[in-house]
Amino acid sequence: MIGEKVKVLNDGFVQLVDFIGDDSRIVQAARVSYGAGTKTVHEDRGLIRYLMRHRHTTPFEMCEVTFLIRVPMDCWRQWIRHRTANVNEYSTRYSEAIDSKQTTDHLEWRRQSDSNKQGSGQFLPADVGDRLCSEEMDLHEHADRVYRRRLEAGVAREQARKDLPLSTYTEAYWKIDLHNLLHFLSLRMDSHAQLEIRSYANVIGEIFVSALFPLVWEAFKDYRLNAMYLTHMEHQIIGFSLSGQDSDAYDVAHDAGWMERKENGTFKSNRERQEAEAKFQQLNFDPPWVVE
Repeated sequence: MIGEKVKVLNDGFVQLVDFIGDDSRIVQAARVSYGAGTKTVHEDRGLIRYLMRHRHTTPFEMCEVTFLIRVPMDCWRQWIRHRTANVNEYSTRYSEAIDSKQTTDHLEWRRQSDSNKQGSGQFLPADVGDRLCSEEMDLHEHADRVYRRRLEAGVAREQARKDLPLSTYTEAYWKIDLHNLLHFLSLRMDSHAQLEIRSYANVIGEIFVSALFPLVWEAFKDYRLNAMYLTHMEHQIIGFSLSGQDSDAYDVAHDAGWMERKENGTFKSNRERQEAEAKFQQLNFDPPWVVE
């Protein structure tokens, strides 16, 4: 798969540059701790699943993957917050900015989420999207003209770039060990992640990691990506309710500050309670209070 490039968004991509190790490297690293240990493929799978299940992460650090990515700068701002990788980015001080910008289809403009201050909600109507796309094109063309005129006037590249929109693509080499890559994927493949960076994470995980480390990918999906974490309070509430002790379950929620009400009797907004209710819904479990 070395050199394979997968398109993301309108002009972005993820390309595999190099990798070190595979599933066997991980189990070999783990076996150092206790001698010869297991040897069959079946036992290798069991060991990897044990390591993933119990968060023994060091053996996963023995593998590394290097990608070349082309990504819009606003998406890259989120990406670079993962400080556990080695990065070398395209320099717009040394070279002219990449002549490409992320564009949005007229059906892809999203509303601000009502419940998440940093997230998206439903898609906007197509007629609104048409207008936004037209304005987007005008903005990109104007920004390009201003940037080119500055360069032609002799303005330094490091200064000429300052008004380029965040939709401008950048490129970077991104090298990361498998443990930290899986952490990146667990956050950025999550449904709460921004759609654009989630698109990149899905490509990295579903196309590249799944092929390079199939046993790890299977365990990661089972124990991280598609798993559910229950807090101490959530565990208590479910346990008490299943034992017929609804009043004790309610007391747990009350003591956690979840059950405060407004003057009209409805619950005050409580992010922790709402997150718990979302988990309960997935489990087909009815908490001992009315979900509003």
